[in-house]
Amino acid sequence: MGNLKDIESKAELDEAIHGPTPIVLVHFLSSRCLASRQIDQVFSQLATDFPHALFLRVDVEGRLEISEAYEVSEVPYFLFYKDGQIVETLRNANPSSLANKIASLAGPTNSAGPAAPASLGMAAGPTVIEKVQEMSKEQGSSSDHQKPIPGLSGDLVGRVKQLINSHPIFLFMEGRADQAKCQSSKTVVDVLHKEGVAFGSFDVLADDEIREAVKLYSSWPAYPQLYCHGSLIGGNDIVVALHENGELNSVFRDHRFDGGSSTTGVADSVTGLSEKLMSHLKDLVNAKPVMVFMEGKYDQPNGYSGNSIIGILQKERAPFETFDVLLDEEVREGLKVLSNWSAYPQAYVKGEFIGGFDIVSEMHKSGELTRLLSEKQIIMLN
Repeated sequence: MGNLKDIESKAELDEAIHGPTPIVLVHFLSSRCLASRQIDQVFSQLATDFPHALFLRVDVEGRLEISEAYEVSEVPYFLFYKDGQIVETLRNANPSSLANKIASLAGPTNSAGPAAPASLGMAAGPTVIEKVQEMSKEQGSSSDHQKPIPGLSGDLVGRVKQLINSHPIFLFMEGRADQAKCQSSKTVVDVLHKEGVAFGSFDVLADDEIREAVKLYSSWPAYPQLYCHGSLIGGNDIVVALHENGELNSVFRDHRFDGGSSTTGVADSVTGLSEKLMSHLKDLVNAKPVMVFMEGKYDQPNGYSGNSIIGILQKERAPFETFDVLLDEEVREGLKVLSNWSAYPQAYVKGEFIGGFDIVSEMHKSGELTRLLSEKQIIMLN
């Protein structure tokens, strides 16, 4: 592809921008970011549609000089040049907006007639979805192989992966799902509610170590960050664009996610559960301010996780009740559907599913659990 070029250095990028081609389009991406790789497929396709423009691809991984010089604070990020001068910027683009921007700047796709930017955008959509599906399969086959990440210890990488993999859909955000601390986080939560999907979340404001580690892990410097089955979907702009274009649901499906109701509260209905069972489950999770569903009894838990989650709640001085799911198979299987969580123990606070042992443990270590129990008036802070 003659008019698509990979850039290796700042000097090479500077020269290309101020070279003989009047229209230059630059895509700053991260090879470790799913959203970057998705939109780059569209960028590459558009290079064939607009042969008179120069398309430059810059992988910012390990190229700090370029990132600083061109003020790349997040990816995907696009700069559009005309005669060596910036005329447009675009952050976290979706296929349609990228195609429209390039069409408006680069002019006709060929001599036969003018470009149809809206059509280009719509045509680019399936390309992205197909690519996501391919990447999902590739990542699924190699998800067990933990690669070293510069600046992160193996322990931190493990903690981040544990959080990401705790739910099929997981959101790192500022604040909690029911009390977002920034508009971008609130917007993504609202989108997920509208999509009707279950998701877990983690408040990065509660743990500076995790907050910085996730940025390095994802090569994405801002929050919120949305993951599906371990793969980064993107931040606020990407999620909103995919939602508005009707593509987000397809992305979830391609990541082998079948939906469900949000874990930020108990749903009114869940496919496959009778009204009678739903009513019974809702009564159970709301029976006490803090409920723990586990294998075994309070004084005789079945396994390390159940015993540990009891110990955490005792340290928090939170009154709680337990329910032995081994005694009721219908409840045992029904709760898995209700919470979209396939294992036990499961902890609920005032009817809201919080998570299993790993999530509760992380919340306890970061102080988020204490804050939640205090805000729900379950414990009193001195």
